[in-house]
Amino acid sequence: MGIEKKLYGRTNEGKEVFLFTLKNSGGAAVEITNFGGIIVSILVPDKKGRFDDVSLGYDSLEPYMEPGPYFGAIIGRYANRIENSEFEINGITYHLAANDGKNHLHGGLKGFDKVIWHPQIVQSSEGECLELTYKSADGEENYPGNLDVKVIYTLTEDNAIKIEYFAETDKDTVVNLTNHAYFNLSGHASGDILKHKLKICADFFTAVSPEGLPTGEIREVKGTVMDFTDFKEIGPGLASGDEQIIFGQGYDHNWVLNGEKNTLKKAAELFDPESERRMEVYTTKPGIQFYSGNFLNVTEHVKDGAVYCKRAGLCLETQYFPNSLKHKHFPSPILKAGEKYRHTTIYKFFTA
Repeated sequence: MGIEKKLYGRTNEGKEVFLFTLKNSGGAAVEITNFGGIIVSILVPDKKGRFDDVSLGYDSLEPYMEPGPYFGAIIGRYANRIENSEFEINGITYHLAANDGKNHLHGGLKGFDKVIWHPQIVQSSEGECLELTYKSADGEENYPGNLDVKVIYTLTEDNAIKIEYFAETDKDTVVNLTNHAYFNLSGHASGDILKHKLKICADFFTAVSPEGLPTGEIREVKGTVMDFTDFKEIGPGLASGDEQIIFGQGYDHNWVLNGEKNTLKKAAELFDPESERRMEVYTTKPGIQFYSGNFLNVTEHVKDGAVYCKRAGLCLETQYFPNSLKHKHFPSPILKAGEKYRHTTIYKFFTA
């Protein structure tokens, strides 16, 4: 199926922003805007063939331009947290914006979620795809290097959203790109995700401090509330009183994925018993952040007039480990000049 394009709105500076609708022959559809590369909606069927939007989001462009929970957006240059808002490369210390207490979060004050990407509809073996490109200038948010970024969105015939990330730099820098979609497989306006069942293909996770920063300890999940090696309902762990849950105010942790480095592997699977929708996550990244929507409280400008209360959706963000610049035994997010950054993540939807 083809990709439809329409005007979505204009920024405060008057620049046009477009909305692209990707459809397949089965009726599934994904809406994406070139402002922040945001996934605005994901329409997929349940066990009875009924289509619902399973991605949280706003009803127009304007609220996406304001600070918020990063609904559906491309996150960069560095997804997640950097301790004390600084890092060192080649003996030079770079100081970043402290926008999460004293720490740096999701690329800073104006990350990739708040910029206009150049859109182009391109052809691949899987049909039409949406290609978004952005040039992040040397010094933007105080990151070094001119960084050329490309993200390609594809909706396949088997209801999978494939996201391919590419980047190149002319100076050694750090790159950790992800997508911050919030999922509720019962439908975005259906309430909380406490009865969703989750499986994460990981035997270890990175333990966090009271600030939510990985301490460097890679801890085994077995025997803890962090064990999702088999399907488990999300709600009980959130009510457990476990120290890690207290530190994150819920699940907001990185799991160390099983499998070979830089190979596409199954990372997680989410199941909603009510609709019987399932979502599988595949990635080439070494980690995945499960965030249980602990701070959601959005009452205005929501799609369909809905209200997003605490834990109305969850994120499964594929990534390098948070705070990986401090802990040298974590996979390195450093991209050297002349090297190529390339990662793939797939969210595949189906019913039981």
